[in-house]
Amino acid sequence: MLTHLAVENFALVDQLELEFKPGMTVVTGETGAGKSIILDALGLALGDRADAGVIADPQRRAEIHATFDVSDNPQASAWLDEHELTNDAGECILRRTLGSDGRSRGFINGAPSTVADLKILGEMLLDIHSQHEHQSLLKKESHGRMLDEYGDALKDATEIRALYDKFHTSRQRLETLRASNAEQTARVQLLAYQIEEFEQLAIGQDEHLALEEEQRRLSHVDDILRNCAAALELCTLNEEGNVLSQLSHALQLLQAVDLAALAPVTELFVSSRIQLEEAVNDLQRLADSIEPDPQRLNDVEARLTSIYDIARKHRIKPADIGTFTTGIQQELVSLGNVDVEIDKLAAALGNIEENYQTVATRLSRARQKAATQLEQQVTAQLVKLGMRGAVFKVSLAPIAAGTLAATGLEEVEFLISTNPGLAPRALNKIVSGGELSRISLAIQVVTADTSKVPSLVFDEVDVGIGGAVAEVVGNLLRRLGAKAQIVCVTHLPQVAAQGHQHYRVSKSSNKHKAQTSIEILPDAAKVDEIARMLGGVELTPQSLDHARAMYAAGQAKPA
Repeated sequence: MLTHLAVENFALVDQLELEFKPGMTVVTGETGAGKSIILDALGLALGDRADAGVIADPQRRAEIHATFDVSDNPQASAWLDEHELTNDAGECILRRTLGSDGRSRGFINGAPSTVADLKILGEMLLDIHSQHEHQSLLKKESHGRMLDEYGDALKDATEIRALYDKFHTSRQRLETLRASNAEQTARVQLLAYQIEEFEQLAIGQDEHLALEEEQRRLSHVDDILRNCAAALELCTLNEEGNVLSQLSHALQLLQAVDLAALAPVTELFVSSRIQLEEAVNDLQRLADSIEPDPQRLNDVEARLTSIYDIARKHRIKPADIGTFTTGIQQELVSLGNVDVEIDKLAAALGNIEENYQTVATRLSRARQKAATQLEQQVTAQLVKLGMRGAVFKVSLAPIAAGTLAATGLEEVEFLISTNPGLAPRALNKIVSGGELSRISLAIQVVTADTSKVPSLVFDEVDVGIGGAVAEVVGNLLRRLGAKAQIVCVTHLPQVAAQGHQHYRVSKSSNKHKAQTSIEILPDAAKVDEIARMLGGVELTPQSLDHARAMYAAGQAKPA
């Protein structure tokens, strides 16, 4: 519910802070005092179009803060969670600033937000009933939700929306698959040809590395044999003094000396001779195994050329051939399943449509039953509110056969005939703000137990009525205050007397400027204000007695 409203430099208000409580709050004041400022400020906080003309002092910006307790508002809490805007206090603070250049900024719990987000969230927090763009009843799309809530059919309506979205998404996917079928056929042929190329070559893992090594060896056989022979000559074959014989002679010289300090050195010479002998033997075996093979060299180079050519053709490295081939095979398998996927999607669409029709038929029956009850109950309330001859109708316009719509089998719209003989019209065609507010009140009273909006603001609900009807209006608003938070701007003492809280708006002026102030009234001041509303500015004993009796009777009525 709305808990706090702060207004600064807005219209005739320099600075204002109001606290709101549960139940019914009435706002009164003389004509022209500025009672609409509360509504205008709330509207701005909830995303209304900003107009720099409402700024009181052009040298400063106008600023509005509206604070809501959302601890018992799961819809708003879920929206805040989804957008990561929740605060620890369970509050939602809507803030709007407006500069003299016409630029405005919006904030939700301190985070910069768009006007569109303010509007979306605002509709979950508060509904303003007047000739006002926040009036949910003026929006046709809200009628279905209200009827479904009233008829306990919201679960089916939510399922219909989910089935519609799923059907729409699946159908788009199916159309895309079918439209690209020719392109996919050409792609399959290309991939099959590429796989055949790789299969014919049968390239092994890291085969090119082994071939490159072999190619280097075969292309340098003469150099290898010549260098190996020269090394063997230096180590063992040179009669004048090879490395091995000289190492052996040096070892003999060291062994002939009996000196303990030479023992480690002698051991190293022994080890070196052994390792040299092993190296010479390995080198000899390698040299014996190598012989020129021009044909094998040609074969290796031809194989490498094939590998390099196919890698270059596909713009990959030879090392990536295995991974590339695997990817082609996987894509070919996937494309080969397109027909299977098309068949599965077509079958799934049939199941979704069948489920849709089942749920939509059930929803349609619930709506028809709820519509009849809602028509009767709202029409009865309108009579109590002084609109004799008015008839409330719920239109259930069928959707074209075979068409799946997010709303189900019909579009819901609330219609009203305000006088006998007049055809029912859409609510947004009602010219009188007072009539529209009373229609709104009648609907809200009937749907109070199912409505999801926790705070309601009524303006002009008492235009053109008085006497017993005015008392009925006040009584209905007070009763509605037990189900939701009510703020009512009123001119009628019969309505004001039944409020739980009472704010009075007054205007003062000097030669420089006019200024509006708003104060909450204690019980005694409430009686004085009701007496003023009954008999004018001058309070008389009679008007005060009448006001006391009216206030006592109003407060005695059950909430």
